[in-house]
Amino acid sequence: MKRCPACKRVELDDTLAFCRVDGTPLVSDSGLAIADADTVKFGSAPVASEVKTSVLPQTLTDSDINRPTAPTTVLPAQSTSGRTRELSKLEWRKASLLVLAAIIIVAIAGLAYYYYTHQSNAAINSIAVLLFQNTSGDPNLDYLSDGVSESIINSLSRMSQLKVMARSTMFRFKGRERDPQAVGKELGVGAVMTGRMLQQGENLTVSVELVNVADGTQLWGEQYNRRSADLATVQQEIARDISERLRLRLSGEEQQLNKGGTNNTEAYQSYLRGRFYWNKRTGDGFRKAIEHFQQAIDRDPNYALAYDGLADCYLLLEQYASTPASETLPKAKAAAERALQIDDSLAEAHASLACYYDQSWRWDEAEKEFKRAISLNPNYPTAHHWYEIHLRLMGRLDEALAEIKRAQELDPLSPTLYVNVSFVYFLKNDLGSALEQAKRGVDLDPNYPIAHQTIGRVYIKQRRYAEAVAEFQQDVAMDRTAHALKDLGNAYAVAGRRDEALAVVKELEEKYQKHESLGQYVALVYAGLGDLRQAFAWLEKDFQAHSGELSSVIEEPGFDPIRDDPQYADLLRRMGLRPWKT
Repeated sequence: MKRCPACKRVELDDTLAFCRVDGTPLVSDSGLAIADADTVKFGSAPVASEVKTSVLPQTLTDSDINRPTAPTTVLPAQSTSGRTRELSKLEWRKASLLVLAAIIIVAIAGLAYYYYTHQSNAAINSIAVLLFQNTSGDPNLDYLSDGVSESIINSLSRMSQLKVMARSTMFRFKGRERDPQAVGKELGVGAVMTGRMLQQGENLTVSVELVNVADGTQLWGEQYNRRSADLATVQQEIARDISERLRLRLSGEEQQLNKGGTNNTEAYQSYLRGRFYWNKRTGDGFRKAIEHFQQAIDRDPNYALAYDGLADCYLLLEQYASTPASETLPKAKAAAERALQIDDSLAEAHASLACYYDQSWRWDEAEKEFKRAISLNPNYPTAHHWYEIHLRLMGRLDEALAEIKRAQELDPLSPTLYVNVSFVYFLKNDLGSALEQAKRGVDLDPNYPIAHQTIGRVYIKQRRYAEAVAEFQQDVAMDRTAHALKDLGNAYAVAGRRDEALAVVKELEEKYQKHESLGQYVALVYAGLGDLRQAFAWLEKDFQAHSGELSSVIEEPGFDPIRDDPQYADLLRRMGLRPWKT
């Protein structure tokens, strides 16, 4: 009988010389080793041909030779096991430590590589898109380079993880020295994109570069050579490439960068022309924009953004051109609802519909649509801007201030937003902040009329009438519209310059007959003169015409003289508003 001295296992197979369990040489009942100790090699089992049998002299067969060898961790025989077993443990520990050290080194190196290649990009969560340069030599193609830039801005703004500077802010850099790193530092963004467009016949070349503001290095650059007919898809490619380069983890919804868009190049170009004229913010500009948006729709009846462009034009025509709301509001509603039928996730259309509800005195529905628009695209500054106006009308001034400041973060160089921030401060009786913000709006655009109007209102509140009149006169000199004349007439009235105020009243009444003025503009001057009967008579004209602008009577400071009259509370009640005081 053979036995393993280590595990005491009895082996009945006479052909075996080593234990099946741990490879220890077996011994016979007499205590003699079956295999010589010097045949045992450290770290490996002896092969069958090296085994010397002393007790079992039989010849090995082929099956014996092919029998599996002993495990690799073989311990020597009892006679030499002490020193070699200690040596085996020591070497094993050393090998294990070396392996562990190698794993740690590789892990650290991997983490360092990941940090180096990912950390800078991960930190870039804001971007500014400079308006593309038109290098075609044809100024008539400016609408194209401007429009593609705006489309890319709109596409990127739909990604909630990315803060995108608004189009109106970027327009301020047009024609200026274009140092991307300097622009980025001024705006506080992580990356700036620049681009150039060259159209030659049917060929279109768009060159784009993305610059890291922190160190001025190029994050990405690409040149797109396409046919002019592919223009509608080029901006989509650029937006996708940027998002991939910045390694944004986009949700499925955010990856739809062309919401409400078109693949029809002619329709796309008409849309770009429409936005080009819409951004001029004039009555003539809106009318030209309507023509181009309609052309875009004719070429692609499912172009949701073109319908939304139509809605935005009709929503502002009353304010800028005194077009009766009875003509504009039904068209605005139809266009916004059509856009949402095509794409219900289009934030721009929800904001437009909300504005329609505000002008229709349907306040709860307006609130719902504004919140929907902002949830769909938190980076859309117009939604925050228009929602701020809604909150002002509701008397929720703290919320209004938060919304307009959020819009200002997205569009920090917009004089319109500075004016709106100023007006909220004005309503909160913080005249110092109101004046500061309005003057910053003038600094951005000295020829922006509404900024001068806002400064003039502050001066009237401070009883600085001569300075107020000077501001309003400067406003009227730039654009003698009813919107500008109303404030000048009111300033004349409160300053005691009655004859000049009555001259403005006469001019406004004539403009009203030609559909160039609203009734409330005439009423504002009469309120300053203290003629409340005439003031309410003209306000009633606007109520009967269902003017979308009439609700502003609740916040217009020039109407302070009528607020204690019961007719004022009744007018607000009929519009669904409640009186509030600052």
